Amino acid sequence: MAIGSKEKYTEKQKRKAKHIEDSYEEKGFSPKKAEEIAWATVNKQSGGGELAGSGTTTSAKEKEAARKDSAKNAAETKQAKAEPNALETQTVAQLRTKARKENISGRSSMNKAELIQALRRH
Repeated sequence: MAIGSKEKYTEKQKRKAKHIEDSYEEKGFSPKKAEEIAWATVNKQSGGGELAGSGTTTSAKEKEAARKDSAKNAAETKQAKAEPNALETQTVAQLRTKARKENISGRSSMNKAELIQALRRH
């Protein structure tokens, strides 16, 4: 199995990782960072790939503790700020939509840099 290969993961683990990855991308994380977080979470909660020959098993007690840790981290992440570059990766249209939600005046005449600055100040 190549490094980074997901062959040894069950379909359930793959779906879970995809769901976690999508939720982090919606929060403004880069796709690469979101994928890293997702697979780290799956590995911590389930002990990694669980198909035959995947290595040591994780006890039920350890899995339960990992799930609790992940829930705590998720709550902290929900309140944390997005990556500093998250706004830079968005289009002007996406930034204007965010500015509209934040009720920032003058947004229609702002360029990308001004929109980013206004969103960070707000």
